[in-house]
Amino acid sequence: MYIDLTVQEQSGSRQARFVCDTMVNAGFSGRNQEKVQEHVRELAAKGIPAPSETPTLYPVVSQSLLCQSSIDVLGHKTSGEVEYVLFLDGEGEIYAGLGSDHTDRKLEETDIPRAKQICPNLVSDTVWPLSEVEAHWDDIVLKSAVTVNGESVPYQEGALGGVLSPRQMVDFVRSKVSCEMRNMVIYSGTVAMLTDGFRYGERFEAEMVDPYLERRLGLQYAINNVEDITA
Repeated sequence: MYIDLTVQEQSGSRQARFVCDTMVNAGFSGRNQEKVQEHVRELAAKGIPAPSETPTLYPVVSQSLLCQSSIDVLGHKTSGEVEYVLFLDGEGEIYAGLGSDHTDRKLEETDIPRAKQICPNLVSDTVWPLSEVEAHWDDIVLKSAVTVNGESVPYQEGALGGVLSPRQMVDFVRSKVSCEMRNMVIYSGTVAMLTDGFRYGERFEAEMVDPYLERRLGLQYAINNVEDITA
């Protein structure tokens, strides 16, 4: 499949079509793995099974990659999480975007890989060449908010210095896959929550802020529960 996005460069913007043959979602990908293990134990206490190793990698069907303003889900316990996204094109170039690994939290309690398939991977409509942001990558900040009953709730925030860098991420993925790493989309894993648990709402908003080049990427989408149709 393919997706059409805007490439925002310092010299201007252009349209590009990215082919997605393979998509993977990284998880538990913080650089401080001691803190990651604390998080794993917290999730285990909530009934979410711990991975056999961290970081971990989940294959995701490429058809679930979406760039749109609303999604349909089944049930009231799904939520997004802000992540950086890498696009590895067929020419060896890498582009960085903003994404949300929307996940069914109820299904996640019993089967994380399947929970990654039932909801889409959302991505911003604009990406940056990695070469333009890599030197100051750690200072870029991810933020998200969830609208719950009409009220916007700050949900996540963290600098990318806390997550595996793009080069570390590519090396990690390369160590886990047997396919050629071209026309691949990689979701990075997320940053810390500001709340004491998941928030389920009707809208998810995220941004990726580059303080060095003074620019940002945005992502917003409505969350429609199809169960409400028959309520």
